[in-house]
Amino acid sequence: MTQKPKVAMILSRIRLDEKYLLEAFEKRGVVVDRIDDRELILNVTDVLTRLKDYDVVVERCINHSRALYILDVLNAHGIKTVNSYEAANICGDKMKNSVALYKAGVPTPQVRVAFTAESALKAIEEMGYPVVLKPCVGSWGRLISKINDRDAAEAILEHKEVLGSYHHSTFYIQEYIDKIGGRDIRAFVIGDKTIAAIYRDSEHWITNTARGGKASKCEITPELDDICVRAAKACGGGMLAIDVFEMKDGTFSINEVNYTMEFKNSIETSGVDIPGLMADYVIAVGRGEEKLHWDACYAHCGNGECKV
Repeated sequence: MTQKPKVAMILSRIRLDEKYLLEAFEKRGVVVDRIDDRELILNVTDVLTRLKDYDVVVERCINHSRALYILDVLNAHGIKTVNSYEAANICGDKMKNSVALYKAGVPTPQVRVAFTAESALKAIEEMGYPVVLKPCVGSWGRLISKINDRDAAEAILEHKEVLGSYHHSTFYIQEYIDKIGGRDIRAFVIGDKTIAAIYRDSEHWITNTARGGKASKCEITPELDDICVRAAKACGGGMLAIDVFEMKDGTFSINEVNYTMEFKNSIETSGVDIPGLMADYVIAVGRGEEKLHWDACYAHCGNGECKV
């Protein structure tokens, strides 16, 4: 029997996602040490005595900047993490996300970035209404606006400029995609496989389940798997959630890639043991045999209930 890796999880609080993930590790006989990010003190310039003996550390922080700094320090000390600093750095910033997808040749909506209200208005009018205005850093569909005309653009840009915080100082302007049937796709990639996907339907143009979007099962076609895996690799790889638009010509376009993925609403809907597959992947990373173990897990066990 292969020795179980030593695993730690750094988290802000135990939500349902973390509860399900911890239960998945327990089923596999892996004890996970929980570390509260509110109590963690990082030693940037020396070996991290509290964390150096772990084979792998799972990051489940709610706060992006907190996650980013923790992962940066851990990876600098050679400590394996899921996900990596690279993934968090790219996925946690929509601008970096868009650039990474573009560089990798992955289809994604057009984006303009401006730094003043005046230049943002010019960019919007050049793109044509409607457009979507988003903060570069943010989640759960918060603080994003669909701008339908010049009056709305002027009002929203003025508000953001007056608010004056860091999050409002950069204007990230995305092409508006008229979603087929008012839905988009949330897909889950672990390693080099799209393991589950759901549709998110809403009468509102924002489809996030956190904002009331209704989930239903989405079958993973070879085309969907291909673009999601390519997007995940472009953004650092690991365990990632991919937001996908279905285009009217039958192709797909990647909206964004998320690194601390939330999956609680997708387990029953997709019929996939998402936390179980996540635990299997983390265990494989901890053993240093990620690719071999992952392929063997699917070949042997099929559903990720790994006994390899």
